[in-house]
Amino acid sequence: MASILAQWRRERPDIDPTPMAVCGEVWRAGERLRLGVQANLAGCGLDLAGFDVILTLRRQGPGRSLSPSALAKEIMLSTSAMTNRLDRLEKRGLIQRTSDPDDRRGLKIVLTEEGFALAEELVVSHVDTEERMLSELTEEERDQLRTLLAKIG
Repeated sequence: MASILAQWRRERPDIDPTPMAVCGEVWRAGERLRLGVQANLAGCGLDLAGFDVILTLRRQGPGRSLSPSALAKEIMLSTSAMTNRLDRLEKRGLIQRTSDPDDRRGLKIVLTEEGFALAEELVVSHVDTEERMLSELTEEERDQLRTLLAKIG
């Protein structure tokens, strides 16, 4: 990275290329983390999108459900993109769409027993995977990193 900064400073001394270095390191770290999480999912046949839905439903509690729009909001996704994810997960038998007892036109999404069991497995291996990737950081450094990253906007 130092050579890249030096090249930019030589070619464009009128700008400070430091933001490029910071963003580059964040992107590279994010990519390494994403690849590590994907590798953990490889054996279960889920992509990151499906994984996100499964764990979002699991953290609601056993037997608890969310409407598709509430689920999309939790995941920060459009409702149209959510439909495709739900279709794939329903085909696999991991989620079930049920009628909303409070709204005849509404739906609720709940994990099936198979989906719940998969989520229970995945949350353990996911945390283990992330712990391995962050193992070089102390608790203080982890807190500091979270604080610093939260400032980016």
